[in-house]
Amino acid sequence: MYSNQLLRPQTVKLLQRLMQPWIEIGYISNLEANHIISNLKNLIKHNELIPAIPPRLLKQQEVAEMLGLGLSNFKTLEKNNAFPFKRKTIGGSVRYSNLAVIEYIMTTDANAEDNSII
Repeated sequence: MYSNQLLRPQTVKLLQRLMQPWIEIGYISNLEANHIISNLKNLIKHNELIPAIPPRLLKQQEVAEMLGLGLSNFKTLEKNNAFPFKRKTIGGSVRYSNLAVIEYIMTTDANAEDNSII
């Protein structure tokens, strides 16, 4: 059934459950756990880990495009705290960490796929 995959979805789900107590006592942060699970799910889907991405700051328009939203819609959602990533104000300009945005997208995609992995 999964003969061409390096890792089975059930194994990732088990690892996710095994990490939960470590997250609760602080041995692993939620960000680390999400990164591990995202990489494992990418390994299932593409037989490779998520490529390393150099950190940089993004403009609001860039983040809106990454999320598939219009700029005004993104600004409205961001003001209502709809996203876990936070804005950074640098010299009066609003910027966002590309890694935080990508992590949000990967986590959102992974959560949507969780129902299909079972």
